[in-house]
Amino acid sequence: MMHNVEIAPGVYSVGAVDWTKRNFHGYETPRGVTYNAYLIVDEKICLVDTVKAPFTKELLERVSQIVDLEKIDYIVCNHTEPDHSSALPFVMEKTPQAKVVLTAQGKASIIKHYQKEYDFQVVKEGDVLDLGRKKLHFITMPMLHWPDSMASYLDGEEILFSNDAFGQHICTNQCFDDENNISDIMDEASKYYSNILMPYNRLIGNALGKTETVPIKMIAPSHGVIWRTHIKDILVKYEKWGSGYNNGSIVIVYDSMWGATEDMARRILEGVSAAGVVAKLHCLTTSSLSDIINDSLECGGIIVGSSTQHNDVLPTMGGFLTYLKGLRPVNKIGAAFGAYGWAGGAQKSIEESLTASGIAVESSNLSFKWVADQDEREKCFNFGLEFAKKVQGNKE
Repeated sequence: MMHNVEIAPGVYSVGAVDWTKRNFHGYETPRGVTYNAYLIVDEKICLVDTVKAPFTKELLERVSQIVDLEKIDYIVCNHTEPDHSSALPFVMEKTPQAKVVLTAQGKASIIKHYQKEYDFQVVKEGDVLDLGRKKLHFITMPMLHWPDSMASYLDGEEILFSNDAFGQHICTNQCFDDENNISDIMDEASKYYSNILMPYNRLIGNALGKTETVPIKMIAPSHGVIWRTHIKDILVKYEKWGSGYNNGSIVIVYDSMWGATEDMARRILEGVSAAGVVAKLHCLTTSSLSDIINDSLECGGIIVGSSTQHNDVLPTMGGFLTYLKGLRPVNKIGAAFGAYGWAGGAQKSIEESLTASGIAVESSNLSFKWVADQDEREKCFNFGLEFAKKVQGNKE
């Protein structure tokens, strides 16, 4: 027997918990991943989202304990990425009578992913699915974080099925926010936003505006816990993150071949600390990209250093800069530094990458041959001090 949770009268959490998942397309998940799905039992029966394919049997068993599979009328696909939809072809084998409800782009995605045609019901902004006593309202959220993305709102119970929005990658056998350590939940929500949704900052305000038009008692995302007590807190956080808020802190990220660049990083950190500014120091060989980006979400400055190899950055730094460029952080000041042997090149490459990421670059002139001497160490310290003051001046 599976353990199903009735989150509201006639509404059940029937998804799966992937306790051992440690990497989610490059995003490290030390606390695992969940694939949430929800069953609404009314005059019409509706399954909201499915799960990742390996967990199909678990999903079907959970649903079967509540209703007969052949009685399901609708399957809503809020988002067609495989972690939410790859169980759909197997579910449809058991529920061929069900209509698949999704956006037009979602329909195209499902057909291309699975090479199958179903009884599709395409919906758009403002459309309503009448389930009997309650209705499901559809709220399109394109590019949060795929073109097909939408949320579904169940009136009466006032539940927002938000799919990837407001999610967290964390496993727990308690499905509500107030049943868990809220500090852990908020930290994972921050990490999720910074690594998944940061590129779409400018769209967050519009999405939040749509949620303000309806009363919400519960936000049920497709990853992590369900929000019922800290709804206002997570909405405020999304508003801040979407607006490009920065708290004036600084993140220093580096990799070093023989230790010279690491020494420079530590000297810069001393200067930042002398200015009274909060800072985090990350070495790319010991810190995960996900954690670095999480620390960078609310920071005001990013200082990046690499030894020069073949007139460019170290390979680890190249990967980080590519990752950062894709996330397009806003309202941040950046700088570069590093040591070299025969000839330089890393600092210029870093500055170009930071500029391409949308970060305003401050020239540091901290590119030193071999090992920084005492005067050069002092330059590192002084740069950290002055950079920190500038970041504080840009604090919101």
